Amino acid sequence: MTWIFFTFLAAFMQAWRNALQSQLSKEVNIAGVTLARFIWATPIAMAYLAGLYTWQPVGLPFITLKFTAYVLGASVMQILATALMVKLFKMKNFAVGAGLAKSEAIVAAILGVVFFGTELSLLGWLGVIIGGIAVFMLSSKGGVKQLSLATVLLGLACGAAFALTSLWVREASLNLDLPFPHRAAWVLLFVIAIQTTILLIYSTLVDKTTLEGLIQRPKLTLLTSATSCIGSIGWFSAMSLQAVPYVKTLGQVEVFFTLLIAVLWLKDKVKIKDMLALILIAVAAILVMWS
Repeated sequence: MTWIFFTFLAAFMQAWRNALQSQLSKEVNIAGVTLARFIWATPIAMAYLAGLYTWQPVGLPFITLKFTAYVLGASVMQILATALMVKLFKMKNFAVGAGLAKSEAIVAAILGVVFFGTELSLLGWLGVIIGGIAVFMLSSKGGVKQLSLATVLLGLACGAAFALTSLWVREASLNLDLPFPHRAAWVLLFVIAIQTTILLIYSTLVDKTTLEGLIQRPKLTLLTSATSCIGSIGWFSAMSLQAVPYVKTLGQVEVFFTLLIAVLWLKDKVKIKDMLALILIAVAAILVMWS
């Protein structure tokens, strides 16, 4: 199935993007690390879209007000989610920060029950409980008595922002009457262009040192943008073909890519407790989605 391929591509590239952002966060502020994700992504997205039209020429998209609202919402929410994830990297090590951000599936399930009338089975609630335990394990610096509430709340906020981004991206894609790769590519281009514009304006007006910091690190900045854009191509394409819960369930393989990168490349010391917690997050998400 095509959506499975795109989901694996997205998970693998996102794990690398997170690793690169973790490295960049040691030298650049949060705004700079967030901008690095998008600054070179727009030309990459344009080249991908041009390639699709060369391969399969179709019409141009008809832009509606609803489509615009979904794209704007997803653009802003993904910027927020990325900034929160970078903040997590500064509070804990790379693998733990990425693991907390993967509470996305759990938060989405809870938001669905509270605000959208979603019903969870016993299996689903079991997944929520396991996910909550995993988040507490990851945020604990010295056992249950020394749990970091700030890290837990930050991780949940990051997960919620990513969840809303995914849901709105899919809705935007479904509002375009085009073949799946083209509509996904158009949504990607609009979202990335908006995000880059917002962050460039912010950096120019508020913090000019942000751009200077990225210019001084061209290779790391380019790699961050490239892996981010390729990962987004995977996510957006998969979510154009399949419902978000299924995509995000399979996408939990990112946790294992993250662990491998953290240990083999970044030389992070991941405790057994943290590894178990990351695995529990994946199990919890699968339980919630299967329910």
